[in-house]
Amino acid sequence: MKSILFVIHWALVGLGAAALVVILWAALSGSPVSWPGPRVELPRRGYATAVARAAPAVVSVRTLSRRAAGGNALTEDPLFRRFFDDGAAMVRSETSLGSGVLLDPSGVIVTNYHVIAGADSIHVSLRDGRQADARVVGTDPETDLAVLKIDLDDLPTIELGDSDALRVGDVVLAMGYPLGIGQTVTQGIVSATGRNRVGINTFESFIQTDAAINFGNSGGALVDSRGALVGINAARIDSEGIGFAIPTALALGVARQILEQGSVQRGWLGLDARDLNDAQRAESGAGQGILVLGVLADGPAYRAGVRPGDIITHIGGEPIGDSRTAIDRITALTPGSRVAMTLLRAGRPVPAEAMVSRRPLPR
Repeated sequence: MKSILFVIHWALVGLGAAALVVILWAALSGSPVSWPGPRVELPRRGYATAVARAAPAVVSVRTLSRRAAGGNALTEDPLFRRFFDDGAAMVRSETSLGSGVLLDPSGVIVTNYHVIAGADSIHVSLRDGRQADARVVGTDPETDLAVLKIDLDDLPTIELGDSDALRVGDVVLAMGYPLGIGQTVTQGIVSATGRNRVGINTFESFIQTDAAINFGNSGGALVDSRGALVGINAARIDSEGIGFAIPTALALGVARQILEQGSVQRGWLGLDARDLNDAQRAESGAGQGILVLGVLADGPAYRAGVRPGDIITHIGGEPIGDSRTAIDRITALTPGSRVAMTLLRAGRPVPAEAMVSRRPLPR
């Protein structure tokens, strides 16, 4: 009996060793090991399809600016200038990198204003290798947006998404050309929507995301998980995981005005106001509104009878909760139109009506 068990034991050991040798030989030789049963194809996970849809329409924007070179002790010396200065100013060239997004086949590109500000020439490169010089159609520094145009045939375009439908937690992809290394994609989620008072632009309603927006990504695309454009990458704070994009709802409205009118026209009343504090609310009895600090002489608000010390509680029949809301409401008005306001003066409501002017361009 012991002899039989001994033989069985070593027979099993031998079979195990043989199986191990076969597996090792197959692995080393590259031959697949055939296991019984059907082969299951696991589904691919990721956003390759979304990237493939959007990537061709995301472009690289390179600018060249010429600046007067600063002098030094030698070149400013009168004797040096007498013998060596030919009268021409010394000039140095500066290049800058950014990104942009093709909106339609005619070659319209939207990017950040700060990407092309002060540029003497703008050069655009496509993912397919084609290149072209771009001209500026128009800019809007107050939203940090610019519209460019290139002349090439068969241009790809990006699908437009609905930024208003974004929710915190939605997956987004930031696409652009950071650091001059070529097109890249980073992935993250929507951390917040409607971010304002960030201090970057005059008019802010940012999508906040933790998708990396590195130097050179500015002006590139923020797309959803389907590859549809929901924002224009704008900036990042020097803190990991905080980046901002301009939502398409804002960016496309600005781009349309620039294309149709050459510039963005916003309403203006010529007044300076601030939020009410708790003491001012209690003293005035106002549940909401903004306190007028100053009124431009002979401006729209002044002609309507608005004076410093008034509290504006309604504009266009809509309640005003704070100065941010007031600015958005006023700038959305059409220049040349009339708007009704409700003032609170010495505790009594006072009606007023102003003729809306065009907001002056920033200096």
